[in-house]
Order: sequence, then C-alpha cells, then structure tokens
Amino acid sequence: MEFIAPNIYHKQAAQERERRLAWFKDARFGMFIHYGVFSQFKTGEWCMSFQDYTKAEYEEYAKKFNPKEGCAEEWCALAKKAGAKYAVLTTRHHEGFSLWNSKVNPYNSYNVCGRDIVKEFTDACRKYDLKIGLYSSLMDWHHPDGWKCAFDLEARRRFLDYIEELNVELLSNYGKIDILWYDMPYPMTSSEGWDSVNRNNRLRKLQPDMLINNRSKMQEDFLTPEESISPADGAYWEACMTFNGFSWGYLNSEKAAPYSYTVQQIIKMLNTCASSGGNLLLNIGPMEDGTVPAEAIEPLTKLGRWLSENGEAAYGLKSIVGRTFSGCNLNLASASPDNKTVYVWNMIWPDSDTLQLGGYKSTPKSITCLSTGEKVDFVHDGHRLILKNLPKEAPDKHAGITVFKLEFDESAKYQWVSYYPHMHYGVNGAGDLVQ
Repeated sequence: MEFIAPNIYHKQAAQERERRLAWFKDARFGMFIHYGVFSQFKTGEWCMSFQDYTKAEYEEYAKKFNPKEGCAEEWCALAKKAGAKYAVLTTRHHEGFSLWNSKVNPYNSYNVCGRDIVKEFTDACRKYDLKIGLYSSLMDWHHPDGWKCAFDLEARRRFLDYIEELNVELLSNYGKIDILWYDMPYPMTSSEGWDSVNRNNRLRKLQPDMLINNRSKMQEDFLTPEESISPADGAYWEACMTFNGFSWGYLNSEKAAPYSYTVQQIIKMLNTCASSGGNLLLNIGPMEDGTVPAEAIEPLTKLGRWLSENGEAAYGLKSIVGRTFSGCNLNLASASPDNKTVYVWNMIWPDSDTLQLGGYKSTPKSITCLSTGEKVDFVHDGHRLILKNLPKEAPDKHAGITVFKLEFDESAKYQWVSYYPHMHYGVNGAGDLVQ
C-alpha cells in the first residue's frame, strides 16, 4: 500500500487544483440526488438513526428496494432541463446500502433487485452531457466496525480498508468520474483518524482529473457549506441545499410542497453563488420508486427556461466585486471578471416605468434586456443610473426576474454611496465620498 507525507500530498494536489476546477467554476449549478432505502420511509435520510430502527428491521426494508426502470434517466433529464451542468448521486448513504453491484459490500441494490443504480446514473449523465459526481459516506451505521473504529485500532484498520475498497470500485468501474463527494467523517474527528491523505492520494491516481470536497477532514478542492450559502475567502465553495429546508431524502410531496423552493427563490440563491464565487448544488429526494418528487418539477423546469435566456449572467467566471453592484436587494447583480459587463437581476419589477439604481460612478455605453436583446433607455445622473421607458410588466415570462446587461468601456466604477448618513458611506454636496 502506497503512503505519502501530508505536506507532499497537499503540495501535489494544489499544483493541479486550478486545472481541475476550471469546468466546475464555469458550471455554477448542479443537482444533488439523495436516494436509497430511506426513500421508503418519507421521513428523511437519517431515519434509521433518528428513529432508532434496528439493523434487522431496516434490512427488511432494504429487501423491498425496487426502483422503477429509467429512474436515473428521469433524474438526469430533469437536471439537464433545469440548466444544471453536473449531478451528484448518493451511491451509499450513512445507512450503508450500496446502490451498485459491489463485491466489497454485499448489502447492495444489485443483490436485492438486480439493479446497478450507479451504472444507470453514470450512463444517464453521459447521455445528457452532465459531469458526474459520486457521493460517498464515510460514516456507516450498518457496518460492524462503523462505530468501533473510533476506539479500536484493529476495527479502524478494517473499516478504513472497507471504505477505500468501496471507493476503488466506484472510481474503477464506471469510466471517468468528475467529483468524489465525501460526507460525514464520523466517528473519527481528524483526517489522521481517517488516513485521508493516503487514501485520497491513492484514489486520485485512479481519477487524476477528479475533484474532491472537504468532508474527509481536509480542505481539498472545494468547501461544502450545507443549508447555507456562505462565501468562503481563499477557497472555492459549493453550497448544497435541500429543496425544502427539512430533508435531503423524500418527504410526502403534498405535505412538503408548502415548504419547497419556488423558481424565484432558486434564482436568488443562484445569484448569490454566481456573484460570490461559488456553486449551487440543489437537491431532489426521489420517491420510493425513484420518481422525481412532484414539487420539484415545475420550479426546476421554469428555472431551465429562465437560464436558457439568462444563463450568461449566471454561468462562468464572475467578478467577486460584482456582487456589490446594484445597491438594493431588489436588484441583485453579477459581473464579468473585468467588470466591464454588469448583470442586474431585477427581482421585483417596478410599479413605474423607471428603475433607479444608486452608486454607479461610470456611465454604461449600453444597457439591454439580456433575454430579448432589446435596448433600454437610460440616463446617468451623478451616481444614479436611471432606466427609463420600461414596459408595464416584466419582460421575463418564466420567473418575473429580468436581467439587464450593462456594458462599459472600462471596468465599471461603483461605490455604495448615499446622500444620507447610515452604516455605510455617504456623499457630500460636492459629490465627495465621506464616512
């Protein structure tokens, strides 16, 4: 077995990190898919633990695992339609049930119903031109060493070998894999406990272009804030979000629908990610048979239509500074890396035929409606940018969120300024910035 010093591993991993991240930074939006035995319970993916099912009781439910034909294609078709660029599947959640034909873990879908869901998923991703992410839990409630490994060194060695062998299968049998998405590094509390340096070094040799997230107790290629869109300084990040604020696994659709995201809320999250230097990984929890939950279909379909016309404002590299443009949370923004193009995402259409934005210190050479290409009349008055002669209704018919494309000859100059004192800066009568 190959070993490597931590400092050497981290140095080698960092050398190729920007190259590996290039597609990921451009993608901005992916779909998370939480599916497993837990989908039968309709009470969330942690039901085995939180509701104290015994292993024997839970194994009886595992025997009923029987997804419908074509479910993985249904997930990936929706991801493509929604405008996602990649998808991540829970190949084995904390319940310990593998969704592939595993020789290492006999507790798997193939032995129950003859289905290799990971193969179906990877095939569907390639069909719909989605990058492939495989989620792999470190915590395992079913394995006998899953808890003993915290204090029994012999159990730890067995369990670490087991975890690595599972991931070797995933990274060897399904072609090119783009993301290894670890989760739940418990019960160990450090990367040393998990031997993450050595395992990840060996796994990277199987998939040299693969990204690895930070959940093996090391930062690796990107951070994964959960249920929180939290920009991180100095590291790339991906916010993973449930669809309802409660559960990653399936909940009764009718009862979950009032809590589920609208297309407008998803676009607002996507704006925060795109303009703050991160990605959005939005989850769906398929039903027991693998069907996409009903409450996700309409907003994701509308999102895809919106992105087909406004994707320029979301996809690709964006200026971090650009997230401060617009000066009002009714008018969010993103910007090109050189700040010569600013995209103002108007969330609430004005009641009048004008839209006034404060803080712009330079004059755009043009303003257009991104989805239609139509020119917008405007005047630049001091540090106010006034869009004029707007239609009564928002031009966007998919979500009511219209993006204005502002183009400048040079990097746009913007400051949060006001004639009135408040927590930020102001401008005196001579137009000078004061604090």
